Amino acid sequence: MQKKTLNIIDSRFASLLLESMADGVFTLNDKGIISSWNPSMERITGYCAKEAIGKSCKLLKFNRCLSEPWPTNINKCGIYKNTRFDAEECFLRHKNGNNIPVIRSARLVTDANGCVQGVVETVTDITELKKARRKAEDANRRLGEIHKFDNIIGKSRAMQHLFLAVKAAIASEATILLQGESGTGKELVAGAIHYNSDRYKMPFVAVSCSALSESLLESELFGHIKGAFTGAVRDRVGRFEEADAGTIFLDEIGEISPYIQIKLLRVLQEREIERVGESKKCKIDIRIIAATNKDLYELVNRGHFREDLYYRLKVFPIYIPPLRKRKEDIPLLASHFITVQNKKTGKKITGVSQSAMRILMDYSWPGNVRELENAIEHAFVLCNDENIDIFDLPVEIRQIEYHPLKTKSIDRPLRSLSPRKKLSREKLLELLNECGWNKAEVARRVGLSRTAIWKYMKKWDIPLKPPFN
Repeated sequence: MQKKTLNIIDSRFASLLLESMADGVFTLNDKGIISSWNPSMERITGYCAKEAIGKSCKLLKFNRCLSEPWPTNINKCGIYKNTRFDAEECFLRHKNGNNIPVIRSARLVTDANGCVQGVVETVTDITELKKARRKAEDANRRLGEIHKFDNIIGKSRAMQHLFLAVKAAIASEATILLQGESGTGKELVAGAIHYNSDRYKMPFVAVSCSALSESLLESELFGHIKGAFTGAVRDRVGRFEEADAGTIFLDEIGEISPYIQIKLLRVLQEREIERVGESKKCKIDIRIIAATNKDLYELVNRGHFREDLYYRLKVFPIYIPPLRKRKEDIPLLASHFITVQNKKTGKKITGVSQSAMRILMDYSWPGNVRELENAIEHAFVLCNDENIDIFDLPVEIRQIEYHPLKTKSIDRPLRSLSPRKKLSREKLLELLNECGWNKAEVARRVGLSRTAIWKYMKKWDIPLKPPFN
């Protein structure tokens, strides 16, 4: 009696286990007929147990049957030959006709004498995993497009030298040191080198060395094991390991402490790392691209940066010129950023007015290409015309001495940008007529905003369009 009771309890546990499983589970008898069907199989296939039990396993229309074409009968099924199959990726046909991506495993069940009793199969729905894979592939593709060589924009002589250096770096496995001011596009260049190299299918991992303290940067780069320090509640893989077989980009390398410099030197020399709290060494295969906006040689002379590390990093140095030294590229860059912002905002701005472009060309751009990109984005917030004009630009850019454009026209010269103390109705009408009723041009000449000109026109009952003669 006790044994019978235990068997009943075991049967209930087995039944509850099957019902609670997220994976689909079904069994076949020795004739290939479905004999059991758990609730997850109903969810995955759309067939309820009553519809499935008693039918052939062909009901599911797997595109492959355990690594074999569809057998003519159960005795010719591949499971008889191999007795088990693990994690085979395939498709089954849902009741509604859709193909469902699944991972399928199977076991042949025999009795004590080796006689076949049937088959147990598990089915895991990987629809969401497939979606995640596609998203990851799309993201990787887009990232590759962002870092395409073509996206390094410029036609100046300085940029032509840069292009030659980048092409040489792409064909090499040497450690690269990118030198340039903040905002010149060092990460874009690093990405272009990686995504056009033989490592393009492998990870590109970027780390800002100035954003973290010494201890956090050590853990970030090298990883740590559980219990290595307070708060290390689990093992953590570092960025060097994440970049294995790919490229790691170390930005602001001049900011790292002497201790991290020693550890990085070992990575460059031995191509191996140790996680924090662990003595075991781990070999890695990575390409290192470092970047700095500081003069590393000067830091070496002052004793703030290791000389041996400096020479290890600058195997192949590349200098990225600041925007003020390649101003002929500003119209190209502005046009590119306008195209980008048009896609983002849905606006249809065609370009930059002549007077606004002169302001852009006169400005020194301490923030380099990044500052120009931000200036165009700022202008998109304000601009409601086809072209970006002066007062659409950030105030710090237009608060410079203005040099009027020289033209062959015999028209009267442009007026000063300094604001007038008094603006009368007559003077405003005179300026409107001079400027062809271009309110933005009038605003530029008197040093006021376009909104201010509109307010004056409303106040003095001046129409927005020129009256007919």
